[in-house]
Amino acid sequence: MFSVTAKKENGFDKIELVDEQTQTRVEIIPACGAILYYFAVLHNGNMLNVIENDASASAFKDNVAAHGFKSCKLSPFACRINKAHYRFAGEEYTIEKFTLSDHALHGLLFDAAFTVTEQQAGIENAAVSMLHEYRGTDKGYPFRYDCLITYTLSKGNTLGIKTEILNRDEGLIPMQDGWHPYFTFGKKIDELQLEFQSKEILEFDDGLIPTGKLLHYGKFGSLKKIGDIGFDNCFTLNFYECQPLCVLRDPEKKIQVEIHPDKSYPYLQIYTPLHRNSISIENLSAAPDAFNNGLGLISLLPGAMAVFKTKYKVTLLN
Repeated sequence: MFSVTAKKENGFDKIELVDEQTQTRVEIIPACGAILYYFAVLHNGNMLNVIENDASASAFKDNVAAHGFKSCKLSPFACRINKAHYRFAGEEYTIEKFTLSDHALHGLLFDAAFTVTEQQAGIENAAVSMLHEYRGTDKGYPFRYDCLITYTLSKGNTLGIKTEILNRDEGLIPMQDGWHPYFTFGKKIDELQLEFQSKEILEFDDGLIPTGKLLHYGKFGSLKKIGDIGFDNCFTLNFYECQPLCVLRDPEKKIQVEIHPDKSYPYLQIYTPLHRNSISIENLSAAPDAFNNGLGLISLLPGAMAVFKTKYKVTLLN
């Protein structure tokens, strides 16, 4: 049996999804960009949370950017827009919300308030849906759209995340979608193992903007120790391989996180923060700077909907 509960803790208003049989639980914060705050399983008699988060609502509010946009929704663009500037349908636009080294970063909804629209729990799963109605508040993105996010906790420690984008504008709108979770097993990532199914890495310039070139890459096609490798890279996913398309494993604790994106997320961005206590593994619908290079960019018709899906699964190994 599953349950859905609303609770207040450390200044957060949380929605908690629980598998009552296994004690697996998920916490989401609608008011803070609909972030995935907590995903914990029973491991050797204790709850182990695999999501790095901020300790309080005030810490999130004050440090959402400085702490790396933990678990934030990346919409209507992800990663970077070169010099915060792009051209669409013959018009020039400049994003105003947040820039780093002059580049616009991580969209407009990373700290937006979402409203819970539906929740349900039963024998097979528990789910919550939440909505943000974006109405063109940034001059650099004057378009209107709805963002509806649904989290579904199912048996087998599996969390499905669906994003539905509905164009509420009168014309075409440019659209990209993504997520920015930081996964952790409570230790340095150097001893962890990583695998992801990709044959190509996007070449970046010094500003982490794609040059347009795809280079061969297959180093982590099977599980390998991360060691001292630092990532801030984007890869194309190879959907001809079997799911999961990405695995992060702690061989000592015998636990792994699996990522199962569908084809709406053909790119994988990986980032290792300097503290190396976690690793950001990001599903993206399009490449960084897609508003300029067009790699995966969606031009969404008026009244049309785009749907993006991925799943996170925590597996305890024998």
